[in-house]
Amino acid sequence: MTDVEHPEPPGSSSFSGPPTHLTPATHTVVIPEEIPMVALLGPRDELLRTIERAFPRIDVHVRGNEFRLTGDSAELALVERLVDELVSIVRRGQPLNRDAVERSIGMLRAATSDRPADVLTMNIVSSRGRTIRPKTLNQKHYVDAIDAHTIVFGLGPAGTGKTYLAMAKAVAALQAKEVNRIILTRPAVEAGERLGFLPGTLTDKIDPYLRPLYDALHDMVDPESMSKLMAAGTIEVAPLAYMRGRTLNDAFIILDEAQNTSPEQMKMFLTRLGFGSKMVVTGDTTQVDLPGGVQSGLKVVQQILDGVEDIHFARLTSQDVVRHRLIGDIVDAYGRYDARQQRGPRRPRAVEEDSSS
Repeated sequence: MTDVEHPEPPGSSSFSGPPTHLTPATHTVVIPEEIPMVALLGPRDELLRTIERAFPRIDVHVRGNEFRLTGDSAELALVERLVDELVSIVRRGQPLNRDAVERSIGMLRAATSDRPADVLTMNIVSSRGRTIRPKTLNQKHYVDAIDAHTIVFGLGPAGTGKTYLAMAKAVAALQAKEVNRIILTRPAVEAGERLGFLPGTLTDKIDPYLRPLYDALHDMVDPESMSKLMAAGTIEVAPLAYMRGRTLNDAFIILDEAQNTSPEQMKMFLTRLGFGSKMVVTGDTTQVDLPGGVQSGLKVVQQILDGVEDIHFARLTSQDVVRHRLIGDIVDAYGRYDARQQRGPRRPRAVEEDSSS
């Protein structure tokens, strides 16, 4: 049977107002045969469920090697791009997990020019079957800045990979013979009278402050090789005070926990820079442990060196936290609390009126 058009009665209009129902769009994405569907869907369809939770207005049906998507056109386009990015990640040999899918969705929603596949498959250094790479867009920009500048400041809360990624770049530079040695340093905030009462040598007393640097190194360098490199002075881990009076040539130098330096210590460290060297300074200005009245050198240096050529300030946020997902929420909660404290308590309305009379 064919539809028959009936002429409209005289005086009627062909426009009857906005449609009461819009037919949802349907797109089909065909996955190349060389890509195993289980790699995209995850065990027990975990990754598929992650996509469905992120796009509640899209119905996702999978049959064979096809994704059939139905729903809002704008969201459909985003899901199609997501599937393409996930296919590209798998094609480059990296397994997918829930974190990678969620971070890919976040990058696509941010509408940046960087592809999630390029961010999540950027290899920095590999050791013992493990590859270290950025996990967020800001982390990739941080790593790119280290390549492009002589001095980089990595600023951000705990868990954003500031020090870990810097150390990975240092190890990669050493392996590529771009530098002759790696120097890792931290301020030992309490390396004064109170530490003097602890048992052991000076090294025993300072070592706990440097332990996180050793732990990160162990993830990137074979233990046997690390012992030889440290014995030869190719890798040096030392408190900041040991940097005074030195000129560090052909080295990759990292200052960690820089929020606990004074302005004088920060200036001393930065002026150790020698020819053929790179410096990365990392810290979190919300976690200053200096005694009362002492300014943080990391806070002051941002005002002093802002705009200086070949120096870059990379800022990471709670969105870049790559530890337990609760850490990002904790960082945000403390940020809101600090903002309320700075505003101060609000006075009752009656008091404000009395004070104005």
